[in-house]
Amino acid sequence: MFSADSVFEGAPSILKTLDKNKIKASFFLTGNCLRMKEHEPVIKEIIRKGHYVGGHSDKHLLYAPWGNRQQSLVSADSLINDLRQNMAELAKFGIDISKVHYYLPPYEWYNLSNVGLVEAQGQVVINFTSGLRTAADYTTPDMKNYMSSQQLIDQLFTFEKENGLNGGIILIHPGTHPTRTDKLYLRLDEIIKELKKKGYSFDRL
Repeated sequence: MFSADSVFEGAPSILKTLDKNKIKASFFLTGNCLRMKEHEPVIKEIIRKGHYVGGHSDKHLLYAPWGNRQQSLVSADSLINDLRQNMAELAKFGIDISKVHYYLPPYEWYNLSNVGLVEAQGQVVINFTSGLRTAADYTTPDMKNYMSSQQLIDQLFTFEKENGLNGGIILIHPGTHPTRTDKLYLRLDEIIKELKKKGYSFDRL
């Protein structure tokens, strides 16, 4: 699974790797991403190749404070309007939004109240498998919680060894800050090959 806001530079590389391995994947894009003209060709290619494309909010809102997940930072109206605008942007690409059933909340951070509002709009909230750290590929070397791509890969396979990954959802970001030169998406082929060796197969939502 891949999620993106405004930065999306790794999408062409990811598509090539998915094609090479004959894998269909799932992409969750914000309205910000969908509106950027420079991303339009690769987004159209993602859709043409049959990958799932779903919403990730319109403006990449933070639904809840990092320190208090139970509190909401957005009103019900704001959240619903933002989600609907995200769906409208998907529709502009010819996507039949009546068939878009899965939604990845922005920042992958939300509470039960947020989930209720999203699901009342006909969407099913999903997230990456709890305990996996690949989503930390957004971190940059100046951050205290920085993790290199090798650390993320090592953690993935340690988790797999201890828990298995049947039904698991792995999240990788197709775009990261320029100061992170160690891009996890460039090692996607390596990850896929190792998981295939272990007997896993891949599918889109």
